[in-house]
Formats: sequence, C-alpha cells, structure tokens
Amino acid sequence: MSTTLRYTEYYQMQDTFDSLYERSQNDATKGIDLYSHIISRENILLAYRTIKSNTGSKTAGTDGLTIKDYKMEDEETFIASIRQTLKNYQPDPVRRVEIPKPNGKTRPLGIPTMRDRLIQQMFKQVLEPICEAKFHPHSYGFRPNRSTHHAMARCQFLVNHTHNHTVVDIDIQGFFDNVNHARLLKQLYNIGVGDKRVLAIISKMLKAPIQGIGRPTQGTPQGGILSPLLSNVVLNDLDWWINNQWEGMKTKTAYGKKKNKILMLKKTSRLKEMYIVRYADDFKVFTNSFTNAKKVFHAIQGYLKQHLALDISEEKSKITNLRKRTSEFLGFTLKAHKKGKRYVAYTHIMPKKAENIVQQARKLIKDIRKNPTAKTAMNYNVTIMGIHNYYRIATHVNIDCAKIAYRLSRTLYNRLRTIGKYGIPIKPSEAYKRLYKNQFKTYEIQGIHLAPIADIKHFVNLNYKQHICNYTSYGRETLYKALDPLISYEIAKLTKAYHEGMNVEYFDNRISKYSMQKGKCAITKQFLRADDMHCHHKLPKFLGGNDAFDNLVIIHPFVHKLIHATKTETIMKYVQILHLDGKQMKKVNQFRKVCKLEPILLD
Repeated sequence: MSTTLRYTEYYQMQDTFDSLYERSQNDATKGIDLYSHIISRENILLAYRTIKSNTGSKTAGTDGLTIKDYKMEDEETFIASIRQTLKNYQPDPVRRVEIPKPNGKTRPLGIPTMRDRLIQQMFKQVLEPICEAKFHPHSYGFRPNRSTHHAMARCQFLVNHTHNHTVVDIDIQGFFDNVNHARLLKQLYNIGVGDKRVLAIISKMLKAPIQGIGRPTQGTPQGGILSPLLSNVVLNDLDWWINNQWEGMKTKTAYGKKKNKILMLKKTSRLKEMYIVRYADDFKVFTNSFTNAKKVFHAIQGYLKQHLALDISEEKSKITNLRKRTSEFLGFTLKAHKKGKRYVAYTHIMPKKAENIVQQARKLIKDIRKNPTAKTAMNYNVTIMGIHNYYRIATHVNIDCAKIAYRLSRTLYNRLRTIGKYGIPIKPSEAYKRLYKNQFKTYEIQGIHLAPIADIKHFVNLNYKQHICNYTSYGRETLYKALDPLISYEIAKLTKAYHEGMNVEYFDNRISKYSMQKGKCAITKQFLRADDMHCHHKLPKFLGGNDAFDNLVIIHPFVHKLIHATKTETIMKYVQILHLDGKQMKKVNQFRKVCKLEPILLD
C-alpha cells in the first residue's frame, strides 16, 4: 500500500475522496460544498504531511522558506492561520528558475512559496477525484498510478492489434504558457467543480505574480502543484472529442462487446478510425491511412484553435507512416515491422537520448577517476539503473545498451584500469546479484561494483488496467496486487539516497535486505516502494546494535512507528490503520521486546 494512501486513511479523507469520485462519475457534483472539504482540518493536515514528505519541500520560494521553516508547532493555530489566509487569499510571487534542457535551451519553472504549495495541495486533493472520474482512459501524464510506460504500452498495442499504422503527431506551441484562464475555469465548472469560491481562488492562483516578470494573463505555471491537474483538464476536452469521432460514436444497433462495436463501425460507417494516446501536452493520434491522417491533422488543428485558443507548431507537427519510418515519443522510437502476415511494434531508445546517455556516463566515469570513492561509484550506478528502468520496455533495449556499452568500453578502460579491479564480481551484494545475472565483467571501486550497462533484458510492457483507481475500494485492491514485483526500479531509487558520510555498510546492507525480502514488509507482507519502506534495526544502536545485514529488517513506516511507539494514543492510531492480525501483532511485539518496550495487548 502506498504511503500516500496510508496518509489519506490516517487523516480520514479516503471516504470523502471516494464519495466525490462516485458523484462525479454520476454527474452529481452540483451543490457540493467543496470549499468546506478543502479547509477541513483533516484535509489541511493531509496536505501538510504530503508536502513535508515531498523532496521539493526543501526548495525555497520567493520568501526563502522551506518546510524546515514552516513547522506546525501548534496544530490548531496552524489550521486557523491557513483558513484565515484563504478568506482573502492573495498568492505570493512565484520564484522563476530556468531548467536546462538537453538541446541547450531552458525550460521555465515556477516555484511557489511553501504556504502557497500547501494551499495548492489542499485544492489538488479535493479536486483530483472529481477530475479523475471524468478524464479520458488514454491520458497518462501526471495522473495517479499512470506513467510514460503505460502510454508506450498503448502505442504498441495499437500497432500490434490494429491496422492503424499512420500516426499524427501534434506539437502544441508553448502549451503551458498559452492556456486561456477563462476557458480553463469554465472547463473546471463543466467537469464538476461548481463551487464559485473554489473557482475564484484558482483564478487567483493562475494570476500569481512571477518574480521579475509580473502578473500573467494566460498559462499555467510549470512547477505549481495544481498545474499538472489543470493542464489535464484543459486537454481533456480534446481527448473526448477525438474519442467521439470513432470509439465513442453511438450506433443504432446493439453490439454487445466493444470489439464488436468497432467491427460494426468499420462495416456500417465511413467514419475515420482514430485513437489518441496522450502524455501531458505530448500526444499521438493513430489512424489507418495517410488520407485520413491529413484530415485528422487539420481537424485537430482547427479544434485546438477554435475551442482551446491554442496554436500548433507547424515545424514539429507531422504525419508518419510507421511501416516506412520511425516516430518518436517519450524518449523512444516506434516503428511497425512486418513479421509473418502481421505488423508488430519495434521500439528503441531514441538516438538523441542514446547520445545523451553516452555523454552523461563519460562524465560520471571521469568523476570516478578524479575521486574514486563509494559516492562517485554510487552516482554512476544510480544513473545506469535509472536508464535501465526507464528504457527496459523498449523491445530492442538489449541491442541499444550493447551499442552504448561498446562506446563506453574504451573510456572505462582508460580511466579506471589503474584504480579499479576488473573482472566478474566474486562477492557482489544481494542487490547486485538480483539485478545483474549475466556474469558481465565490470570494475570494482572501493567495494562497489559498477553496474554493467549491457546487462539488461527487455521487460514486457503491459497496458494500464483501467479499473486501478485510488478512489474505489476495488481499484485500490487491484493497485496493491499490481505493484511491480521486479524491484530493480525501487533499488535504483534506494541507491540514489546515498550521500557522503553515510555508513557504507548500512547503506549496502539496507538495499541487500530490501532485495532479499523482495521489497515486502516483514510484518504485513505487502510490497513496498522505495519511498514507502523503513529499515529497522532489530537491536537498536543505543542498545548495542550494529548495521550488520542480520540486524536489519525492511518494514512499512507505520509498522516502524508502531514498534517504537510508547504513547497509548499513538499505538491505537496505528493499530486502527494497519489492521494487523494476531500473527502479525505477535511479530511486532517480538521486535518491541528486543527494543525493551512493553507488548501491545489487544482485546
């Protein structure tokens, strides 16, 4: 179970969110007092907890404050202060930062103050279930539980199982800078956000002054917590408009299953077959001929201009026949290859991305040469692990990584031959053995084996299960079961947490223990993401314990709090959230006994 959902349950907001989602599905949000939900004690505390656990909480806004300076010393005073702020809300100026892009250009990022981030999080929590109920199933960007991998899986599915091998790529010109505020507020109202007080405050958020620039009249600032949700609201109309040109078209005859409906549409209509796959403002529309693609192209261009006041980039927007040429999407190339009597999707790492990987790896290798420490070796490993985890869904990732490894082989030899030990790892860590099973030769730096970039296997990419949802009990159950059992991605995130001065023994044993437990909590047996796990010392250090492998155990953070809790109120809170059975509670009490604490006795 993810920590986000645990916190939602802890602050007793899950039932509220579930109700909003259900009412939105049934078009019954009219008259809901959303503002009261937003300023509720539970929602404010949940927002504070979420912001506090976010890595961005360490980044200061224009007021120079981070989460460390924004402490909630008195809960009631804090809540009263936030409510008072919203009565006549005026957003603070947004700090503007230019983020470098791989092509040498920069992307503007707006960083609100900590106070405004908290308020945006409060709004997001309440608005998201309403919007999620209305969003198109094949929109994958900045939505709970969805990722670029799901978007690529949908593309591969359309290539493999339909004859729609002509792709329309539309690039919206400066999308985030050109969103029309009035239209956006109307779209929010149409989607189910009918509370005028909520819309008025969102309008103020959109017009928050940008430091050094002034007050914007259009656009959603990239970097704001609410901005990704709002951008999806803007383009949701486009998703459903395209959907209704084909998949959502009503037929006069009953068809039973969806597959039968598609066959009937093909037989009885002259409609242009088309399917959209969207990730944020980047999207593709698949159709079955160049003639149809041209019509689709101009229709989308017209719709964006007339209905959303957005222009397209003529230079970057194009039509591609996947049987003849490749198309790029989210860092991958996509092409339809003839295999027997059918066409199948071949995906690779984009050439530009492969070049970036080579340059990035060379820089990290040079860093190891200058400073051969566990820290620089870890920096290299986490980068390679991140590359493997992102691109492992490419059908030909092993070929691409083999080429990259060949290009890096000379650099590795020249830079590391005198400071590293080269060969097949003799006693690698548990995590290394789980991740790299092909016995590739690699360099060992300060006891750390460098991740071999060529040692990767294609991971079969599956379509997103549409019933997975944070706002239904069935959807949550499905989510817990669907958590990725391949833990390489999570190990990469754990590796990234290394910092100078950290005990290398603890760091390596912690990851190895996570690997050995297959990412599952020792008490609940539920799979834990890297962000959701704690490493417990069975015998605490203050009682003489150490960082040895056998003294560590991976558990859920709430279980960890229960093991060390001493106050009755705290113990009962976590007991109610975790719903542990007798056997699980017995294990908790065993850990408490080693920590010299009294057992928890339940009626």
